[in-house]
Amino acid sequence: MKPKNEDTHNRASTEDQLNQKDAEITAELKSEALDEQEQKTPAVPYTDENGYPTNIPPDRSPEGPGDDESNLVEHLTELRKQLIKSVAVFLLFFVATFSTINLWFSYVTRGYKLIVLSPMEVVSFYTTISAALAFGLSVPFLCHFLWQFVKPGLTEKESRFLSLYSPVIFLLFAGGLAFGYFVVNPLSYNFLITLGKMNFDVMVTAQEYARFLLMTTMPIGLLFELPVVALFLSAIGILTSGTLKKVRKWSYIILAVVSALITPPDFFSQLIILIPMIALYEASIFLVTRTERRVAEADAV
Repeated sequence: MKPKNEDTHNRASTEDQLNQKDAEITAELKSEALDEQEQKTPAVPYTDENGYPTNIPPDRSPEGPGDDESNLVEHLTELRKQLIKSVAVFLLFFVATFSTINLWFSYVTRGYKLIVLSPMEVVSFYTTISAALAFGLSVPFLCHFLWQFVKPGLTEKESRFLSLYSPVIFLLFAGGLAFGYFVVNPLSYNFLITLGKMNFDVMVTAQEYARFLLMTTMPIGLLFELPVVALFLSAIGILTSGTLKKVRKWSYIILAVVSALITPPDFFSQLIILIPMIALYEASIFLVTRTERRVAEADAV
């Protein structure tokens, strides 16, 4: 027969084991309940300045304090890089055109009799014409460098539009220069010289002719970009064909004023510019309407 104190000890030990097992089971159940609750509830222990839940602690920001400064430095570095490349290309073409000026000089002056009033005017004329020609030759490269700089900041729609129409932009600019050089410039020059000879002995200085040549070519090249500008504004949702049709009359007036500002002060030259500008405006309406119809058909499918 076992002693009484030994039986009491055994019962106490058994109760302790049962209590320990119960505690372990309870702890496991609580742990499972907490895990299940964490799975159902997203972990958003913090709130932002507006009171909305966030995973970012209040003392931390999504970007480090120096990220904005580093991004600005990167943008400025990239801009500096593209500017240096642009200047280098322009200087290369300028040196090439200036050193070969005797080869293409007769094509620029068209055989007109020009006079100079001082030795420095010769240098000024050569420099102006060479710089204008170098700029025209550099335009494709300058556009490419500009594209490389702005491409990271463009939306997908803007990037796709510019990459698709970049050749068209250059061709329209070249077409505008050609129209100014072969049509506007000779017609305007001959008309003004003929008009002046009625009452004056007309002598044209080289510097004035250079200014007249640039006035009748460069602005026209920019105006020929009107269809591309209209398509771009339509692509980003700013302009519609209905708006172009609605303001057609006012647009004609604006084009007439612009033509008067960028051409010599005679009605003949202004009319020569105004007619193709109206044609380009109507072409812009046609292209925007066609683009809208194509987008509507794609959405319907």
